[in-house]
Amino acid sequence: MQRQNVTLVEVGPRDGLQNEAQLLSTEDKIELVAQLAAAGLERIEVASFVHPKRVPQMADAEAVVAGVKARLKGAEHRPTLLGLVLNRRGLDRALAAGVDEVGYVVVASDTFGQKNQGVTAAEALEVWRELAAAARAARVPASLTVAAAWGCPFEGVVPPAGVLEIAKAGLEAGPSEIGLADTIGVGGPREVSQLVQGVVEAAGDIPVRGHFHDTRNTGVANAAATVRLAGTLAARAAAASSRQTSRASAAVTP
Repeated sequence: MQRQNVTLVEVGPRDGLQNEAQLLSTEDKIELVAQLAAAGLERIEVASFVHPKRVPQMADAEAVVAGVKARLKGAEHRPTLLGLVLNRRGLDRALAAGVDEVGYVVVASDTFGQKNQGVTAAEALEVWRELAAAARAARVPASLTVAAAWGCPFEGVVPPAGVLEIAKAGLEAGPSEIGLADTIGVGGPREVSQLVQGVVEAAGDIPVRGHFHDTRNTGVANAAATVRLAGTLAARAAAASSRQTSRASAAVTP
C-alpha cells in the first residue's frame, strides 16, 4: 500500500482570530501558538501581514512572530511558522519578521475578491507571480490558495472549471504548495473530491492542500475526502512511475 504524507496545517492564530471583535493581546496570541506547538503541530499560520485598519486583530503580526520565536527558542519542537500576505508590502514585512513560509490567496470569485482584496482573480494572479518570484529570491517557500473554491457569498456557486483554470495559472509560478479553500463552508465531499482531483492531476509533484470550514458540519468529511483522494491518486501515479507522487495537507476551521 502506498504510504501517504499528510500534514495538518493549523490556521487558528490567523484565520480563527482575525474576525474576533474583541482584540486579543500579543501575549495571548503567543501563548496560543506555543500551546499548539506543544501539541505537536508541525506547521502553524501565526499571522497575516495586512494593513491594521483592514484587519485590526493582525496589527501586531511582527510582534507575534518575534514573541513566538523567542518563546520556542531551544524548544524540543519548533514548528514551521507561516505568514499570510496579500501584496508586496505584506511580503516584505513577513520576510523581515522572519517567517518560515508565506502564503498568498487568489479568490475565485471576482466580486468577493474585489470586496476582500480590491482585485479580480486575474489581477490577483499578477500579484502572485511577482510575490512568488520575490519569495523564491529570498529562499522562502511561497504557497498559493484559491479561495471561495466551492462557493461565494455574493455570486453563489463558483464554476469548478474556472477554479481549475485559476489553479493552473497559479501553478505556473511554481508555488511550494497549492491549496483550495472552502471559504464559506458550502462544499460537500463529492464536490470537493471532483475539484481536488483536477488540481492534484495538474499540480504534479507540488503538494495540494485543502482548507475547510465546518459551517455546515462538513469540514472534517471534506478534509478526509481530500486526503483519501490524494492518496489514491498518489498510489496510481506510483504504479505508473515511481517518480510521480502526490501529497496532501488539510486544515479545518470552524
